[in-house]
Amino acid sequence: MIEQTVEELSPILGTRPACRALGAAPATIYRRRRPPAPKPKRPRPRPARALSEAEQEAVLAELHDERFLDSSPAAVWATLLDEGRYLCSERTMYRLLTENGEVRERRDQLTHPPYEKPELLAKRPNELWSWDISKLKGTAKWTSYHLYVILDIFSRYVVGWTVQERESAALAEALIAQSAEQQAISRGRLTLHADRGSSMRSKPVAFLLADLGVTKTHSRPYTSTDNPYSEAQFRTLKYRPAFPARFDSIEQAREFCRFFFRWYNHDHRHSGIGLMTPATVHHGRAKQARAARRAVLTAAYAANPERFVRKAPEPPTLPEAAWINKPEPEEVAH
Repeated sequence: MIEQTVEELSPILGTRPACRALGAAPATIYRRRRPPAPKPKRPRPRPARALSEAEQEAVLAELHDERFLDSSPAAVWATLLDEGRYLCSERTMYRLLTENGEVRERRDQLTHPPYEKPELLAKRPNELWSWDISKLKGTAKWTSYHLYVILDIFSRYVVGWTVQERESAALAEALIAQSAEQQAISRGRLTLHADRGSSMRSKPVAFLLADLGVTKTHSRPYTSTDNPYSEAQFRTLKYRPAFPARFDSIEQAREFCRFFFRWYNHDHRHSGIGLMTPATVHHGRAKQARAARRAVLTAAYAANPERFVRKAPEPPTLPEAAWINKPEPEEVAH
């Protein structure tokens, strides 16, 4: 920035006066105007101790030998030493492999196929649920209670929750079954999304979902953004002003969650659903509530139109869909 200002002032004041005024070094300015020609690169002389071409070929032949195809250079070096042979250092083996573009995992290992990014869409309540388990700290160090929560993606409505002493597939199975019964989920209607925890991938949960006709999907490993709605809901819980650092008992944890989820479902105005409460959207009352809001705003505009500078006010729009990993436009086109 200073050099640019010097260049702008140089035609008026001169280069050196401009440099003095701004505290810049004249040599730096002149060097920027006439940069020195790059120095030609001189080839590095070959050290006298370097391996000859024949010796390098012998080392590579040994590394390429069938018995060493599954071995690291360190293992090759140690094996040759045990056989009473020394061709070169371990570092030289790595250097020769690098020059030949062969530095990679040499061991024969099982490779997992790439996990597909889940792309899930909900256009109505009880079409896509997300569930997760979060820990609530107990009184003693290293102790915690486990909060299970099932969330409807479209409405953000918590359809089921429980606080337990431990994480268990059986407890998860019971909660899912109870929530599906309470919401009257019919076969082939619901998708249940979760991360890759042990309870989420357990056989009891998988068998239950198969019996209920519920499709299950999972996040990619170590990808919290594949389950964003549950993550956001837990953040809302733990950032409440009344959320304690630790719970004295499981009864206290359950009582706190009972109050929180009542507030979350019936009083919390969620920005992602047009500032409606999850219960309003989940139970199909959102359009009527938005019409009532519009009537209030219309009356306010009629009473004082000069207070609304740009246009007549409108209530926030209602969501038409909720995505987990919405495809990019070009992906949709293909």
